[in-house]
Amino acid sequence: MGSVWARGRVLAALAVATAGLLAFHRAVPNFIGRLGSLLETFLPWLGLAVVALLGLALLRRSPTVLVASLLPVMAWAFLFGGLLLPVAKPGPRDLVVVQHNVSDENTDPAGTARALAAAKPDLVALEELTHSALPDYERTLGPDLPYHAVIGTVGLWSKHPLIGTRSLDIKPREIKGPWSRGLRTVAHTPHGEIAVYVAHLPSVRIRPGGLASAWRDASAGLLGAALSAEKVEAVILLGDLNGTTDDRGLAPLTSQLNVAERGMAFSFPAAFPLARIDQVMARSATVPHLRALPATGSDHLPVVARVRLPVQPG
Repeated sequence: MGSVWARGRVLAALAVATAGLLAFHRAVPNFIGRLGSLLETFLPWLGLAVVALLGLALLRRSPTVLVASLLPVMAWAFLFGGLLLPVAKPGPRDLVVVQHNVSDENTDPAGTARALAAAKPDLVALEELTHSALPDYERTLGPDLPYHAVIGTVGLWSKHPLIGTRSLDIKPREIKGPWSRGLRTVAHTPHGEIAVYVAHLPSVRIRPGGLASAWRDASAGLLGAALSAEKVEAVILLGDLNGTTDDRGLAPLTSQLNVAERGMAFSFPAAFPLARIDQVMARSATVPHLRALPATGSDHLPVVARVRLPVQPG
């Protein structure tokens, strides 16, 4: 019996290490190559390591590995299991919102707009808008979403009137020249006023030295400060944030906004989605469900979410 339990000690150690990475990913330092953020970007994929470990445990007939593998299983289920639970039915105070980086190289903006309109949304946020493609989005989305605002390369289409639209300064100091990738407006909905933010944070790159995300992190900090100063109680943030909700680089946002409760919805790259970097978050509201839509002419997949507004007192 002792020899059976001694079998597979290396695999058991790997299982414990995987559980440790899942449970204590915040402890992985970020000062060297932003390794912590890099891990957190692909954190759900550690589930594949768990599956592999379980398979090897069965092949080796090792109870030690099997028992040790339960640790990462429980850690993964704690972090991500809730996203896979059944979705609650839509409620009367739900808004349907769509977020999509439409790509400035999209050769079929009209087809993309039709695909987004098919979701019957209340709000549609777009990034990487170009002057040449804008008329296609206006023409296609306009009949169902008659109110819209465009600033720089981001835009918002709405069923409900928009007021107080202004540019959102989320430009890192290191970026020189014209750069306008954020807006803030207020939507007058049947459920009250909602401050809507649309943002496109700087891209990140994976390099030999780690994750290059300094500009993204700086922009997230500026956006977080703007949200903290927002006077309207209910807020919806839609955007290509170039980061997952587990990535500590987005902590200025996730620390004060609710994220999706159900749905993995990996959105990038469209050809083989590895991470959800297109986000819908809310304050004084919840995001019960978020899912990816079929591919358009963009290198991102669109995501559609339900945002549930609370019942107002009195």
